[in-house]
Amino acid sequence: MAMSENKQRQLRGELYYAFTQENIQGRRRCTLACQRYNNSGEVSRRKHVELWRDIVNDKTPLPPPAPTEEQDEGLFAEDPWIEPPIRIDYGTQLELGQNVFINFNATILDTCKITIGARTLLASNVSLFSGTHPLDPDVRNGTQGPEMGAEIHIEEDCWLGGNVTVLPGVRIGRGSVVGAGSVVTKDVPAYSVVAGNPARKIKDVPRGTKAEVTSGALAALERDEAAKGKQASDG
Repeated sequence: MAMSENKQRQLRGELYYAFTQENIQGRRRCTLACQRYNNSGEVSRRKHVELWRDIVNDKTPLPPPAPTEEQDEGLFAEDPWIEPPIRIDYGTQLELGQNVFINFNATILDTCKITIGARTLLASNVSLFSGTHPLDPDVRNGTQGPEMGAEIHIEEDCWLGGNVTVLPGVRIGRGSVVGAGSVVTKDVPAYSVVAGNPARKIKDVPRGTKAEVTSGALAALERDEAAKGKQASDG
């Protein structure tokens, strides 16, 4: 089915109408998919991935089940991890990279395309707003008037703290950190720490610290994995 001109305008960030049947049905589909995900309870990692892909309308087939539950979970080690509840407008304009983590109570208004790069972390209560409205109230006109938007791109290896809000048209550069409670109104350079309302650069992100090694955290994890393997072989 061909995409309507109104929908094409929406995706380009131009004035469009949100309360057409096409867009109402698109939001309703995503709302129901989010409800299924949020209310899924104690299900397998496989089922969570399946429910998430339903939200974003990803038709990629799941791999065949592995012999054990642990091995099966390993098949999805690179898939994004999203803690419920989450609320998304359409889902079809949202793209997540590998190893992305989104904590609970995220709100994502994907009026226009929103991308979140690999290994990026979002703390709880983060809001990504790619939609906005005309300032002229006569044009805005409640549910009868047009609205618009602009794409949001969060690049790889970023970290957004709790209660961060990202506004339309923003690009957050690779490796950057956004402090808790910040409102990001303009682009963030790569490897920057920003905070505040509006968010401003505080300093550069440190590089090459290798803290996972010097702190002993990685060695502890490796010892735990070795002990678990030994227990399994002894059993």
